Amino acid sequence: MTDKATFGAGCFWGVEETFRQTKGVVATAVGYMGGSMQNPTYQDVCTDRTGHAEVVEVEYDPAQVSYDQLLDIFWANHDPTTLNRQGPDWGAQYRSAIFYHTPEQRAAAEASKAKQQASGRFRRPIVTEITPAATFWRAEEYHQQYLAKRGQTQCHL
Repeated sequence: MTDKATFGAGCFWGVEETFRQTKGVVATAVGYMGGSMQNPTYQDVCTDRTGHAEVVEVEYDPAQVSYDQLLDIFWANHDPTTLNRQGPDWGAQYRSAIFYHTPEQRAAAEASKAKQQASGRFRRPIVTEITPAATFWRAEEYHQQYLAKRGQTQCHL
């Protein structure tokens, strides 16, 4: 039995690869969530007018990796204090977001965010949104496992 988790942490290529390499992750897909446009394309989302975030949908085996462990990976692999920006990428599509699928995921995400903020690790307030998962719009096929197809493991500058 698997569960689903959805995260937005900047450009979805590197985020997907990080989760794809995690033991217990069964499958990943990149796409768009959190906006108002139906069936958005990458070009639509890049206009910063659809309201969608670039996200990674993670299918995982909770017997091998917990949701809390996935949250730890999420926090460790982006800057949750920059509003609508990750590195050189800016716009609402690059926002830090946790899209929860169950009340338990919501509670875990909120507790994890509070723990991260209290840890002193970040100098600025965490701006990560925690919101209910909505329709996942799968990105175009060329975006799926983009880095793996090119023999890369990260795209950070």
